[in-house]
Amino acid sequence: MGFVRTRDELKATARGKAELYEFYDAEMLVVMWETKPEIIKRLVPPPLEPTDRPLATAFVAHYPKTNFGPFYYESALSIRAQFDGIAGNYCLAMPVTRDTAMAGGREEFGYPKKMANIKFRRSAHSIRAQVERHDIRFFEVRARLTGKTNTEEFQSIVLSEASEEGTVAYNFKHFLAPDETLFDYKPRLVRERIILRPTVLEWAEAEVFLSHSEHDPWAEVEIVRVLGGLYAVGNNTMLRGEVVAEVDPIAFEPYAGLKWDFWPL
Repeated sequence: MGFVRTRDELKATARGKAELYEFYDAEMLVVMWETKPEIIKRLVPPPLEPTDRPLATAFVAHYPKTNFGPFYYESALSIRAQFDGIAGNYCLAMPVTRDTAMAGGREEFGYPKKMANIKFRRSAHSIRAQVERHDIRFFEVRARLTGKTNTEEFQSIVLSEASEEGTVAYNFKHFLAPDETLFDYKPRLVRERIILRPTVLEWAEAEVFLSHSEHDPWAEVEIVRVLGGLYAVGNNTMLRGEVVAEVDPIAFEPYAGLKWDFWPL
């Protein structure tokens, strides 16, 4: 394709109204921990609200094949939040290893993606995964595939949230303006769903390690208690999202730094 696409090229790359991105044989390690209510309250931007429990979820994934480009690795940190009575995961960070995956998620949905070094290694009965940026390993998880989890409630939470409609993700879509105003438009709260169709599920006992990083402050989401881990392999579908609210730019400004590294002047 050239700089300007022909109508035939546009037609060939067009997607359906419902489905957007497909991930084939996606390999994921998901961990969940309980943090402190005051941490969730501080990190959740209005109009999102905290849910009844202060839960954080992180994952590391290997996507060997997609319908939008070559393989890549991805990780994410989310905290539980709700809007208009619908609970979901508000994404605080999403490191990736490929620029096309970074640009697509940031520009279409508002995911706070950054380029990173991600490692995901599985042996017969264990998995070790880690994420690094600026030579700092700020997230690491070690999981033992024992068929058990750190707590029994982790399995109950995962199974209760399993739905054919998919899991809910919340992001704020916004871009810095080129002039003296803050943003190009009022930041938009985007809600979308991801459908997971696992063919392999293995419960795991997990250890999670968070290290201080100025540009990737995952350690702010303090670990009170690790609930458990889950290893899954299967096909995932990311559905199209919808804008469910617009927010005041001034009020949102303190929360708007997730997508960039800011260095002292």
